[in-house]
Amino acid sequence: MGHREDLLEGAKRCLLDKGFLRTTARDIVKESGTNLASIGYHYGSKDALLVQAYVSLIEEMGDRFEPGRGAGGTAQAPPGTLERFQEVWSGVIRSLPQSRAVWLLSFELILQGDRLPEVRKLLIEAQEQGRSGLIPLFTDVPEADLDKETVDTEGRLYQTLLQGLMVQWVFDPGSATGADQLTEGLRRVLKAAGSQTS
Repeated sequence: MGHREDLLEGAKRCLLDKGFLRTTARDIVKESGTNLASIGYHYGSKDALLVQAYVSLIEEMGDRFEPGRGAGGTAQAPPGTLERFQEVWSGVIRSLPQSRAVWLLSFELILQGDRLPEVRKLLIEAQEQGRSGLIPLFTDVPEADLDKETVDTEGRLYQTLLQGLMVQWVFDPGSATGADQLTEGLRRVLKAAGSQTS
């Protein structure tokens, strides 16, 4: 690995250990075995590096959401079905215990966003990427083939559900919504909507 990759990996470890606000440039340098000048050269600033490290942690966490992971490796239910919906959310919930540190970091960034305007701006830009990354889990449509309207509607729905689950599971896993409850809720909404249109 080069300095750029070393910095990113060091920054990820610092974020998980200390959080965003308490991580200093010197912490990252110490953890990565690089030097202070490398941060500016490769990322422009410590905050830009930490945002990139956070996005990388989110992407790694998202890789664990794949349907069927840990249970045979591939999705069993057809895309676009309630069964796939439940399969994906089961995978998300299964990954939550090992993702807890990343979710706590997310809360820190949400709560401190007003104090970190540049960081907030970078994270807002990364949100659309997060929305488009969720859709293929449910539909099997490659991310590159998604149109803006799909990302702005379906992507926002999945992102909102994910963030709501995150809050519940971090606050009290014992009472948090399960995949079966989420799926049954959607089934009832669809049934009620269908009865109103017929």
